[in-house]
Amino acid sequence: MSADIILLDSMTEIPAAEWDAMACPEAGRPVDPFTTHRFLAALDRSKSTGKGTGWQPKPLILRQDGKAVAAMPLYVKSHSQGEYIFDHGWAEALDRAGGRYYPKLQSAVPFTPATGRRFLGLPAARMTLLDTAIDLTKANGISSLHVTFCTEDEATALAGHDGTLHRVTQQFHWVNRGYATFADFLADLSSRKRKMIRKEREAALGHGLTIRALTGDQIEPGHWDAMWLFYKDTGARKWGTPYLTRAFFAELHKTMRDDVLLVLAFDGTKAVAGALNFIGRDTLYGRYWGCTEEHPCLHFELCYYQAIDWALAQGLARVEAGAQGEHKLARGYLPVPVHSLHWIAEPSFRQAVARYLEGERRAVGEEIEVLTGYGPFRRVDSEHQEGSDG
Repeated sequence: MSADIILLDSMTEIPAAEWDAMACPEAGRPVDPFTTHRFLAALDRSKSTGKGTGWQPKPLILRQDGKAVAAMPLYVKSHSQGEYIFDHGWAEALDRAGGRYYPKLQSAVPFTPATGRRFLGLPAARMTLLDTAIDLTKANGISSLHVTFCTEDEATALAGHDGTLHRVTQQFHWVNRGYATFADFLADLSSRKRKMIRKEREAALGHGLTIRALTGDQIEPGHWDAMWLFYKDTGARKWGTPYLTRAFFAELHKTMRDDVLLVLAFDGTKAVAGALNFIGRDTLYGRYWGCTEEHPCLHFELCYYQAIDWALAQGLARVEAGAQGEHKLARGYLPVPVHSLHWIAEPSFRQAVARYLEGERRAVGEEIEVLTGYGPFRRVDSEHQEGSDG
């Protein structure tokens, strides 16, 4: 049996069917929409990734007897933007010590803080893929390799291999705990939090706006014009320069309408706010939000409550609302750990980062425990009476 490792320069260089046989071999809707060929290729085709973006695609393919059997989404990075597993402090520390942090290698889905498999295809090939990526890092004098938002299973299996470090951070996810309706979800909350959410929904819907949840052929080209304006406004305020190009939204319309849920608020016929979500097999992933008119509580309604409504109607198990945001806690989104792997070439710097990560993992675990205790769900005493709303 012959085996070859191949680095491509774009996702467009591999047929969609060949990549997706590794990334989403399951029949029907993919578990993870972000590692599909259509999503990653849309980034490349739209020039959201590639020359001048700091995300240079280098998809890594393992072929056996000419057949692609395993792969990694891999990028050469010249900065740490659009990753959401923050290592700016590491870069500054290495620079102060006289080293050079950039470029670095990154296995990730650009601009997408969503957990998913990073070692695609044959599970038995994980170690080969990791060894190959590390060898590429060494051979090219690159400072480090980062595998971000990988699965817990991948992190557990590969942590420690050749000095690979395991990092744990956190996000806030909503989980369906057996609810059939939004009312069932509210009934699981403390009375104070129920009242808060009801008031927020009433406030958001009290502006005379019409809210529509659109997917597939319900999405029209004009809806993307509106979503681009919303995204561009939010991106300009958050990042200075939005990561995605207008052409990316056009690619989504062509190739991913069935993978997308747009929640738009209309004032008459004009869309004034919107949230872009991606649909997985059992998860709804909230990604971008924006508006051209400010209305109290509309952000909570479009991004969180409408997402829960839609997930319940579709029988989905969870909603992932993106990075950061402890304000999500009061709205039923609880903290969960997320995982990444890091290989650092310089031994003394690797040891320093390892010590930092050990303390960070401990602190994150404690924070998740504390925040979960402060969650909005009602507490029931031994006689099955609702406990304190505190």
